[in-house]
Amino acid sequence: MHIEFLVEDSSGEKMLAQLVPKILGAHGAPHTWRMKAYKGIGRIPPGLSVKADPAKRMLLDQLPRLLQGYGKTVSIDAVVVVLDTDSRECSAFLTELKSLVAKCQPAPRTLFRLAIEEMEAWYLGDRQSILKAYPRAKRDVIDRYAQDSVCGTWELLADAIYPGGIAAIKKSGWPLPGQIKHEWAEKITPFMDINQNTSPSFMKLRDGLLKLAL
Repeated sequence: MHIEFLVEDSSGEKMLAQLVPKILGAHGAPHTWRMKAYKGIGRIPPGLSVKADPAKRMLLDQLPRLLQGYGKTVSIDAVVVVLDTDSRECSAFLTELKSLVAKCQPAPRTLFRLAIEEMEAWYLGDRQSILKAYPRAKRDVIDRYAQDSVCGTWELLADAIYPGGIAAIKKSGWPLPGQIKHEWAEKITPFMDINQNTSPSFMKLRDGLLKLAL
């Protein structure tokens, strides 16, 4: 099986690049995949006929066009779209996403997986992986986190790990937030245990991929 992964940013792609082999096995044994990172989540356009500017590389803006193309590509067996919910209501967002697939003729086999509220929730679902990567992380801050809650997830993780916390990051400004998220993907993900993760949204990703690959 060949799977196309679509993810809203490059730090998420870096995380998935390490997690997917833990779930599906080594690339090419037997499954293959390709990952495409975008420059933000964007917005779902009001119809499949809307032409978004490809140069902007916002995932939801491009998604109708992408799904239509994948539906006509016989070499692609499935598409997995990984998104943050941010402040969106999960079930309504998922319904809206699935409606895009329903409008495609033919429709690709598509799996949507939503991180609640952000993909950093998946690190916090395996708190030992954070402490292995950052032994000096503030455990009291990590312990305040209610799993998969909408609470400013990445900001909380920044308060636990980064010197000066989120306040120092905001004071410095861009591109520091992106750099930090890339660092977390590089340092924390290798320690993550896919079978011990307590994040419900991560477990849905893991179990959905395993079912897809049967």
